[in-house]
Formats: sequence, C-alpha cells, structure tokens
Amino acid sequence: MTADNAPQNAPEEDAEDVNTPEDTVEEDDPKEESAAENTPEGSSQDSAESKDTDFSQTAAPSMPESTAGKNIVMREIDEEMRNSYIDYAMSVIVGRALPDVRDGLKPVHRRVLYSMLDMGLVHNKPFKKSARIVGECLGKYHPHGDSAVYETLVRMAQDFSLRYPLVQGQGNFGSLDRDSPAAMRYTEARLSKVAEELLMDLNKETVPFVPNFDGSLTEPSLLPSRFPNLLVNGSSGIAVGMATNIPPHNLKEISSAIIATIENPEISSQELMTYVKGPDFPTGGVIYGVEGIRSAYLTGRGKVVIKAKAGFEQAKERVKIVLTEIPYQVSKAQLVEEIATLVKDKRVMGISDIRDESDRDGVRVVVDLKRDADKEVVLNQLFAYSSMTYAFGVNIVALVNNEPRTLTLKDLIILFIRHRQIMVRKRTEFELKKAQERSHILAGLIIALDAIDAVIADIKKAKTVEDAKNALMRGYDLTETQAKAVLDMKLQKLSSLEQESIRKEQEEITRQIAEYEDILASEKKILGIITSEISIISDEYGDARRTQIDHSVIEEAASDMIPEDLIKDEDVVVTLSHEGYVKRIPLTEYKQQNRGGKGMVASGTKEGDFISHLFIASTHSSLLIFTNTGQVHILKVHQIPEASRYAKGKPLVNLVSLPEKERVSAVVPIKQFDDRHYLVLATKNGTVKKTSLDEYSRPRQGGIIGITLEEGDDLVNAVLTDGQQNIMIATAEGMAVKFHEEDARPIGRTSKGVRGIQLREGDKVIGMVIARDHETLMTVTENGFGKRSPIEDYRLISRGGVGVINIQCTERNGKVVSIDAVTDEDEVMFISKNGIIIRTPTNGVSVIGRNTQGVRLMKLDDSDNVVAMAKIAKE
Repeated sequence: MTADNAPQNAPEEDAEDVNTPEDTVEEDDPKEESAAENTPEGSSQDSAESKDTDFSQTAAPSMPESTAGKNIVMREIDEEMRNSYIDYAMSVIVGRALPDVRDGLKPVHRRVLYSMLDMGLVHNKPFKKSARIVGECLGKYHPHGDSAVYETLVRMAQDFSLRYPLVQGQGNFGSLDRDSPAAMRYTEARLSKVAEELLMDLNKETVPFVPNFDGSLTEPSLLPSRFPNLLVNGSSGIAVGMATNIPPHNLKEISSAIIATIENPEISSQELMTYVKGPDFPTGGVIYGVEGIRSAYLTGRGKVVIKAKAGFEQAKERVKIVLTEIPYQVSKAQLVEEIATLVKDKRVMGISDIRDESDRDGVRVVVDLKRDADKEVVLNQLFAYSSMTYAFGVNIVALVNNEPRTLTLKDLIILFIRHRQIMVRKRTEFELKKAQERSHILAGLIIALDAIDAVIADIKKAKTVEDAKNALMRGYDLTETQAKAVLDMKLQKLSSLEQESIRKEQEEITRQIAEYEDILASEKKILGIITSEISIISDEYGDARRTQIDHSVIEEAASDMIPEDLIKDEDVVVTLSHEGYVKRIPLTEYKQQNRGGKGMVASGTKEGDFISHLFIASTHSSLLIFTNTGQVHILKVHQIPEASRYAKGKPLVNLVSLPEKERVSAVVPIKQFDDRHYLVLATKNGTVKKTSLDEYSRPRQGGIIGITLEEGDDLVNAVLTDGQQNIMIATAEGMAVKFHEEDARPIGRTSKGVRGIQLREGDKVIGMVIARDHETLMTVTENGFGKRSPIEDYRLISRGGVGVINIQCTERNGKVVSIDAVTDEDEVMFISKNGIIIRTPTNGVSVIGRNTQGVRLMKLDDSDNVVAMAKIAKE
C-alpha cells in the first residue's frame, strides 16, 4: 500500500511505522550506536579540533603513545554509511514494519495481545480500560509512544479493518467515515475468542521467549497461531526500501486450501486457486476481474480492483442508486463528498440528491437520479470518477527466518503448515515430558502402596525427613523425586478407592505416553492433527464470503492459468432479447411442467421487446455469436452477468462489439476449438457452408467473418458437427430437406457457401438441425401448435432439392418458427414474444407423420405467439 492510497483515519496498525515518535525520537538510532561503539575515548570531534588548534590551556590530554590508535578502524565513509544504513533498515524491517509469516503479526501487535493475555483479558472475562492495557504493554514490553500502541489496539478491534477482529472493543473505536476513536481512557477492550487461537499453547514451550527491553521479563518472539493470521487478516506496512500490503481472506477458503495442500503437497498454485477464490474484504464490495488475483497469488504482486456494491431502487417515477457496500480502505464520508463534488463540477450529470442513510445495521448511501437520467450511464460514471472503484495493490512481503521475502499463495500456505508442524511437535514433546514425569511419580507411589505397612514403619523409624527419604530410596529402589512424593502423600490416599484411582491414572498416563510417542514418530499423524485443528477452527469461526468476484471482466492472462479454473462448471440458461439484452439464469430456477401449461416468466423485458434466443450452456463454454450479416463474435458464458428471471439483463453491445444494425442470428456453445469438428451454416435464402471449427479460434475485437452473404440474405443458424452427420433444413412454409454433410465439402471461413435447399417463391429457411435417424424432429408453429415426426421418415436426398412436407402450415397453425431434433428423454422450452416460457418433456408430445398439422403445445393469449424453442441439455 503506497502512502497515497493509505487510509487517513487514525486506527492504522502501521501508524507507528511512519513519522511517529517511535521512529524519530524514542528508539535509539543504530547508526548512532554503531558510531558510539567504534569511537575511542578521546577521539571525538572536539578532540580532533584541539589537535589542529593551539589551545594549550583547554586542550584535552593526549592518550599515551603506547595505546593511541589501537581502537581506531580506518574505513571508507561511503562503505560505513552504507553498512550503517542497512543495519538501520533491517532493524525497522524486522522490529517494526513487516509481519512474521508464521503468526502474521508485527512486534507491536504481538506485544499488545500478549499483554492482554498476561492481564487475563480473555473473551469471557470483563472488559478493562484501554489505557490500562496500553500502560501494561508500554511498561513491560513496548517502550515507545502510547499513541502507536493504542492505534494498534484500535485497529485490531475494528470489524471494517480486520476480517476477523482480534480484539473486542467497547466504546467508540472509529468508523467507516474515518472518525477518530475515543481517547483510551474512555474505551474498553478484551481479547476476542479467535485471538485466543493465536495464543493457545503458549505455556507449553512451543515458542522461544526472549528478554524484554530491560531484561526484567521475557516475552514471546512468536505466537503458536493455530490459524494463518497473515492470510486471514492480512497486513500492511511501510519499511525502509520496501513495503507490504496483504489483503484479508476468507477463513473457510484458506482452511480448505491448507487441508488440500496437506493431502497433496505437490498441489499446483492453479489448483489452490480453486479453493481460494480471491481476497475477502471485511467491507464486502465486488472484485472485478481475476487477472490481478492470479498475478498476486502466483508472483506475490498484483492489483485487485474493488468496486462498491450498487443496486437500483424504484421510488415512484424516479430511480435511486443505492450503495450497500464500499471498497476496503475507502472512507464513506469522503466518498459521499467526492460524489457531491462530481455533481457540482458537472462531471456527472443526472443526480438530484445524495445522502448517507447508513446505520449500525450496515452501509446505505442513496443517490437520487433525475427523471430523465439514464441510471446505467450515471452508475458507470460514478465508478469511473469516484472512489467507488479502488485498486488494492497486493504486495505479499513477510519475514521468513527474520529475512524479508516476496511470497506466493502456495509459499504462505506451505510455510504456515511447517510452522504448525513445529508447534504440534514441541507441544507434544512438552506434554510427553509432563506425562513421563507424572508417570515416574505414580510408579513410586504404587511401589509404596504395594508395601505400605513396611514403608510406614520405615518412615516412623527415621529421625528426620532426610533420613526417611534416604531409607525409602535405599529400601525400595526409589528415586529422590519418587521418595519425596511418597513422603508428601496424604493419608487419604491409603483408602482402597484412592489407591485404585492412582493405578487407573497410571494406566491412562501410560496410554497417553504411547500416544505422544506415536505422534512424534509419525509426521503423518502430526499433519492429521493440523488438519483436524484447522477444520475445527474453520467450522467455529468461518463464515460466508463477503466480497463477490465478477468474472465478466477478465483480462488476458499471460500464463497457462485460465479463468475457468476459478469458476464452477454448471449449466445455465442464457436468454437474448430481440433488442439485445443478454443474461444467464441458473437452470435450477425452472420447474418442470406438463404439456399445455401456462409456464412462467423467463425474463423481464421493456415494452416492445421480446425474447428471441434461449439455450442451455456450461459456464466453461465459449459462445460463437453469429450475426445476421455473417460476422462471428466470441464470448465466454461466465462473462455474461447472472440475473433473476425477472431482470432484463445486460445489453449485448456492452459485452461484444456489435454494429448498430447487426442482430444475433445464431449462438453456438463450444468447449474448445479443434480441426476435428465443423460449423455448418445456413442462410435465409437456402445457402449452406461447412468450415473447420479451428478457423474460428482467433477472434478479434470487432468480430471475424463467418460467411460472406449476398445482398438481401441473412444468416439463419449454425450447428457444430463431426463431419459425418446428416443435416436437415426446414422452411417457414413447412418444407424440409435432409442431406449428408459430405455433400458440402469444407471451405474457407470467408467463403459464400453452396445451395442447401431450393426455395419456392415467398418462402425462407427458419431452421437447421443435425438429423439423427433415432431422434424425432420437433416442429413448433407461431400459433403454439406442433408435433414430433421420426427423422427416419424424411428420406435422404442431395442438397439443393425442394424437399418434402414437414408440417401442414394451415391458418390454425401459422408458419413454422422453430425446429429441433429430440428424443423421448429430452425436455424442451418454448418461449413467446411476451416472455412466457414453458418447460415440458418431449415424450408428452405425440409422434405423428410428416404431412400433419400437429397438436397444441402452448396456450397463448390473442396478442402472443411463439418465437423460439430450445432443447434442455442432459445432466
């Protein structure tokens, strides 16, 4: 995080790192210490001057000739300055500005948390004044400015600064508006429950303790840290010559990645990113694009663009833009002021009022629009010109063995696992030692109990305690520790129940010792304990992701990582309206209905618009978008915004570059490009063309030529084949022709094609399908009638013929609008121009001959008619 982007509100964990008394006054300068150590007595600047000037009465006495010059080291000034500055820089880096990769804490954070633990301020104990905590930390462990310590305490208590706050605060600890917290004499604090997971096992010789600043006490140089605090809560700081800026993450995602790494140490960074989707900021927001995330996780550096979460609300005749989440580290008050300035300067038009309606339940900034304002345009301007868009510069730098290193996501996870291996091993060794000591004592007690009468007699004979101890050691082969334990044993232990409890305790201790030894002998068991502990922590403290990731904005990746690796592979319904609004809807939102039902609304459309295309595709697929002019545009399915059934979607022109008069004629979902498949295209005037799929694999911004059309012709449809299929073309007047695709040899992408069907006057091609004899041809007419006919009933003829009758186009039926090849196991969707959709199994539609009128498939209002049909992909 650069100084320009740093938040300006007071509670910053790194406030002590830049221009604080801790840096400038209170801490001894290593350069001065070095100079003092290397300067001999009498060789100060004053002494040097006295040698050059004859002040006989005031000159310092000269050193004896025998010792003069012995402590003087001759060095080049530039080398001395370089080394001294490096010493100073490293002291700042290690002792102040950068976190340790193992517990994710800087010394000041570690000292504040340890001070609170030392005071007994755990999560279920009463709060204490922050001033007392600060004084405790200053007096014992951190002899620097009290403001630096208090600001550190405050930031660890802010739920908008840390994803999982380490301190519970009571009182005013600041706000999203960058208000200053109350003075430390007013606020109270204690450890949060999750912070205790960082401190757990501290008393089991797991981490080294070092002397404090005056040597009167010791403090931990590291915390056991049962969860990866550096990844979960992030960190930021400015050192000398380097900085760190690590974003927070979701605990459940990080825990899953740790478990996956333990199970498969060879896991790739790409696979890890299927568990860790991206940063998860405490203030929510929306991350746009994944290239910055990919770069940060693979190289340790990247830029993550966060945008405010905004929506629209209708209020009578006006529309409001409502912000419910803002980017991390952005001041809400400053954001409101920015928007007001943009309106005043007329950089953003169409806003009538702005107000902050936020309360303790959450953020709510309302922007009232004028009646004639275009809400999408205004929102885009706000994103472009204000802090509603914020670039978080990720720079993952942390201390590894007290040396600063730039780390990747996998580095962070591997280093945390290694840290926990050491902690679990040391904890187990401590518990083993304690168990062995207790077992040793119990063994002595049992020896004494087995011969209790003789033991008592020997003790009674002894004149002193020392004599009794020596008698026990000689007579029963006890160690000094065991003998003392026997002498200290209470008489109540002689009861039969107490003797039995001692023997049971010995059995339990023996079992525990064996268990501890098994753990220490098996690295697999240690990793199993780490897995179990991180799973428990994830279940107890983990929560849902707050920051969404919008995959519709994806930059060109420079490596072999592809965006689909971060996206769930699932089937979705994609709809495209006549006026070019596109969206995707989860397939699970639709219910199965019987033939003849009224259906449900598939899409909200503005007046005069209707749904013209509907199909099912995987989120990992690419869409080849063919326009009526023969151009082809490529769009990833996951780049299409997901919306509800009632939303109209997003203009397609915002996703692909479509000229004003171009409209979409066909959309083909594909998994990958190769030279084993072909695209067969059909036009309104009956032309067909077959081209290798591989020729469409190099898209351009403005699209590429899919077919060259003659004047007055339009592209009707495109299908994907393997080169060995039969093709069927149907017309609006109910004619159809079936031919083998080998009749159309593969030609270039920009070619015109050959004749596929000979049309009668006034007729036109309305559809084309791959014709498989075991399937049936579903035909639907504009008035909601249709039928299924066996495809094998259509004889195979050469392309270019007139064809055979497909359906009777009577006044009742109207003209044919769509065809598709189906089986009894398929389901289809019918959609009308008014946006009504029905999903029905095909086996509910009768199979009848070609030369028939069909049955009713969809009930329609008088002003409605069918415009499209789509087959649902099998799971």
